[in-house]
This record gives sequence, C-alpha cells and structure tokens, in this order.
Amino acid sequence: MKFVLKIGLVLTCVILSNTTFAASCDSSCQLNQINSYFTALDKISRQGSSIDDIDSLLSIMHDDVKYIHVEYEANFNKVSWRKAFIRNLKRGAYQNTNNNEMRIIKTIMGKNHIAIEYSHGVIQENNTWQQTEPLLVIFGFKGGKISLIKELW
Repeated sequence: MKFVLKIGLVLTCVILSNTTFAASCDSSCQLNQINSYFTALDKISRQGSSIDDIDSLLSIMHDDVKYIHVEYEANFNKVSWRKAFIRNLKRGAYQNTNNNEMRIIKTIMGKNHIAIEYSHGVIQENNTWQQTEPLLVIFGFKGGKISLIKELW
C-alpha cells in the first residue's frame, strides 16, 4: 500500500511539474512560437516543399489546434488542416521562392492571445523587403503551445 501511495505521489508531482512548465509560456515564448509558425509556413509555401515540412509545422502546434479563416470559411482541426495542406501540395499550389517571406509588422498582447499584423513580401535585389498588403491573425495559446490561428482577412 505504501509503495502504491509513493508511486501515486511521484506521478502527481511529475504531472504537476509538466503542467506548470507547459503553462509557463510567457509573451516572449509565444512570440518565438509565432515566428516559428511563419518560418515553417514560408517553407511549406516554397517550391519543392514536402509532407515532412507540413508535419514539421503541425508538430509545433497544440494537439487541439484550430485553424480558422473567416473569409474563406475554413475551420480545421489538426487532422483536417494537414489534409488541406497535402491537397494544396499535390495540386502544385506552393510555388514561392526563397525570396518570398512573411514578416510580422505589429503585435498586440492579450491574455493567452496575441494579435499579429503581418504581411507577405519579397526580398528585392538590394536586399530590402517589399511587403504586400497587411493582414491580421489572432493566435491563441493553451498548454504552452499555439492552439488557435484565426485569420481575419
């Protein structure tokens, strides 16, 4: 009986420490995740991208992630989002070059959410970045990971 109680106590401590660690993703940590998201999305959008690139992006997301695009009426969970990426990959939709790059323009911090103004753009011959129109996306966080991407454009 004492052995079972000790095991239970150890497991409880491990679970609590993991929960505390996972929930301790501050705004700096969240911004790092958002930057990783845009970097991975850029990689998927380029010619020659692969299913491994898609899986790499999705691996940084919370298991319960939701991707919502209001204008296009997209509402994906992790599994359906992966299928949508793969459909686009197979039909040849991803044709960007290494000069295409998304960048964050502005951020607004909220509780477990960050509003991001970002833009697609192209790196010019003189190494300047020429942006297109600015776009808005809301990121939500749960368990220290991105759990919501809501595109509002």
